[in-house]
Amino acid sequence: MSGHSKWANIKHKKGKADAQKGKMFTKLGRELVVASRASGGDVNDFRLKIAIENAKAENVPNENIQRAILKGAGGAEGTVYEELRYEGYGPGGVAIMIDILTDNRNRTAGEIRFIFSKNGGNMGETGSVGWMFEEKGQLRILREGLKLSEDDVMMLALDAGAEDFEIDEEGYVVYTTPEAMESVRQALLDQKISIVEAVISPIPQNTIEITDTDQARKLVRLMDKLEDHEDSQGVYSNFELADSLADEDF
Repeated sequence: MSGHSKWANIKHKKGKADAQKGKMFTKLGRELVVASRASGGDVNDFRLKIAIENAKAENVPNENIQRAILKGAGGAEGTVYEELRYEGYGPGGVAIMIDILTDNRNRTAGEIRFIFSKNGGNMGETGSVGWMFEEKGQLRILREGLKLSEDDVMMLALDAGAEDFEIDEEGYVVYTTPEAMESVRQALLDQKISIVEAVISPIPQNTIEITDTDQARKLVRLMDKLEDHEDSQGVYSNFELADSLADEDF
């Protein structure tokens, strides 16, 4: 998986720097509602537990979290969101997938198709690029304030069942199978290691290195537009930016 997080790092830093807090709260709130509805409001359910922790990591107020959980547990009351995954291609044929929560799939499909076409890509059929990805658990750990050494964190994660361990500018990303994610997460928490993000999402089995600045800029713009869509819960791709583009302002 080496290199996978290069886009994720750009997205992560960009999100911390300039995302509107209200938009982030909305996305996290939707996930809480859906997870709560699926579990009947059971806070011990894995998906709901992760949704709660991700919301807390972004400083979503506790009353907002509880309100979303109650709304989801209420069943048919309120807005009903549908979970979808759209697939397509970006400039140069790179594969892109978008996870969606929407209350109007026809509206959202048209808007996502428009974003693709206006930014040098095209929306594909279901399954057109999905076969290039594999679902993995990802646990993000910040280096700041961490008392354990890099080697200690890595060995702890691997001994707990993690598949891979990656270093980035802000800390570490631990990769697991979806089934092992909870046990690895708990092993890290037991050692007082703070996890700032925990998700299960598609990881490309192979990546395409982008060396052309113009193509890179177009891809980042497209990814930004897809990320910013109000129904988008996550955007994934199989490209990585070459080291030679590290200092470019995207």
